[in-house]
Amino acid sequence: MKVPCLLLPLCWAVILAVAPATGRAQAPEESAAASIKERLSQLQQEVEKLKETDPNRFHLADVEVYAKAVEWALRHNEFYSPAYTKYALAALETGLARAAELAKGNAPWDQRTGRAIRGYYSLVDGSVQPYAISVPASFDPKKTDRWPVHLVLHGRGDKLNEISFINQHDNKPADAEQTWIQIDVFGRTNNAYRWSGETDVFEALNAVRRLFRVDDRRIVLRGFSMGGAGAWHLGLHYPSEWCSVGPGAGFVDFYDYQKVKEKLPPFQDKTLRIYDAIDYVQNAFNVPICTYGGEQDAQLVASTKMVEAAEKLGIDIKLVIGKGVGHKFTPEGFKEYMDFHNARMEQGRKGYPGARKIKFTTYTLKYNTCEWLTIEEMIEPYEKASVEAEFDSEGVLQVKTENVAVLRIGRDLASDVVIDGTKLPLTTAADGLLPDVFYSVAEDAWGVIGYDSSLTFMKNLDVRKRKNLQGPIDDAFMQSFICVRGTGTPWSQAQHDWAAWTLDRFDREFDKWLRGKIRIVDDTDVTEKMMQDNHLILFGDPGSNSILAKVAHRLPVKWTKEEISVEGKTCDPQTHGLSLIYPNPLAPRNYIVVNSGHTFHEPQFRASNAQLYPRLGDIAVQKFTKSGDGYQEEIIWADLFDSNWTLRPPVQRASK
Repeated sequence: MKVPCLLLPLCWAVILAVAPATGRAQAPEESAAASIKERLSQLQQEVEKLKETDPNRFHLADVEVYAKAVEWALRHNEFYSPAYTKYALAALETGLARAAELAKGNAPWDQRTGRAIRGYYSLVDGSVQPYAISVPASFDPKKTDRWPVHLVLHGRGDKLNEISFINQHDNKPADAEQTWIQIDVFGRTNNAYRWSGETDVFEALNAVRRLFRVDDRRIVLRGFSMGGAGAWHLGLHYPSEWCSVGPGAGFVDFYDYQKVKEKLPPFQDKTLRIYDAIDYVQNAFNVPICTYGGEQDAQLVASTKMVEAAEKLGIDIKLVIGKGVGHKFTPEGFKEYMDFHNARMEQGRKGYPGARKIKFTTYTLKYNTCEWLTIEEMIEPYEKASVEAEFDSEGVLQVKTENVAVLRIGRDLASDVVIDGTKLPLTTAADGLLPDVFYSVAEDAWGVIGYDSSLTFMKNLDVRKRKNLQGPIDDAFMQSFICVRGTGTPWSQAQHDWAAWTLDRFDREFDKWLRGKIRIVDDTDVTEKMMQDNHLILFGDPGSNSILAKVAHRLPVKWTKEEISVEGKTCDPQTHGLSLIYPNPLAPRNYIVVNSGHTFHEPQFRASNAQLYPRLGDIAVQKFTKSGDGYQEEIIWADLFDSNWTLRPPVQRASK
């Protein structure tokens, strides 16, 4: 078999997971800049016209994505060489051509074969985001065949932006031997597919599902370098989504990879378990994995660590080593790697109900599902929670759990289930009326949650930690969120000024590093629909922010004009700022966040994707000191709420 050259990772020698963002950003030459700005203005005007005539905006994203690409490159001076001027002009030319076609009601690029750039509007922030799709020459839109997919994650590139991504993929042929639809994910640049970068992967996949008949049982996830880290992360956190996973040369932990010897404080150390793939190696039981590393690549150790950890659990991970090379594929190694994944693609995952035996581990309810079983609640967050489930010879589902408080199981799998030795009904449980059955444990005994209680459970009236309502602060920025700016009279002008600076920093950093504009509204403009549809990120204090004033008395803090108190610890609002995440008392299925955007900042984005871990847990107090146009911040204390959204044990100190 000829190795498809298009599928070899591009620029592998320079796209490194460890590479800092060191490219020298600059603006284009004056004459070129004038031409780019003129053409950009034309395209933006065409986009606005199309918004009036195409309310569904289904194809509009395929046009607007070109304007967005050039706008961001100009605003951030991301023209790293004269070639970027050509990239920008070419992108604008394509955007204008598509706008002209769409104005006539046409979208000829819609199901065209070859490689092309497409766009979608993200639910996170409303921004338009690009992805690349490669459709094989054998595609026939008249046929109803379902297509397998290769979902490909790119490596880190210090000169990567939307216009270079477009140039790399747009208007190129698909490989002659390609038999699948390929999605190359942009992932909001360089974040190892964490946070909204993770959301981007699934939003791109869902966008393709709207265009093509995707065979969900035959989706291969693969990537190299930073993309390899992303493949480990997404492959093991969502093991039921893929027919195979192919991580190449990607990191799998924080401490060893970053050569950090001293343990982080508990509220940071525990949240490393969100993304450290090594902690989730048991989930390789549920999905075939073939990993790759160059023989002379320092990152080979990530693959060997995972293989060795899996072996101790009796799980096989295939390892392909490229002989005599560093951070790149050899043709022979790539062929062996691709042969593995294409064989699994042809075979596909088992049809419903899927696997008859699963072994699943998680440390957070963010990642809580494997096949037909979901961990709905944990006893201790960030500690290992695991489930092993298997059908016995009589068809009874045998389940063993660790650190699990509530389970959800598909009703039609078996007549009965035995959970940790307790036999319970499955098919007839909870009056047989819901598609899934909920089970809870109390004093080491499992029981069925009845029909009425199941409906109440799903509303989460008890305000327990659940999926997408489990923290930490940074989790709020993976779903739709709106920032709410206080417009009233602050109780503390100093705290108000720090909060305003915090909002401004979040706005700048999200724009540059996560490629979107955060939505900001005044507190007086918040509607009930906004509150029910979004996480609310509140800035100010109960004096300045009217939404915060409505919920402050229902938060686990005491906040007055004179002091902020948490669990008996007090601080002065004139010199200390409070940040937290908590279920919104006015819309309990969403978060509120107080005075925080992402808790990692520009130095971490520039340093390494592995540095993008939560810094403030669920709740923190920081001492702020004015410094020039900004502030210096020092974490005084911080902690993580337990499964009841309460603080236990006492707050952990980060510094003196």
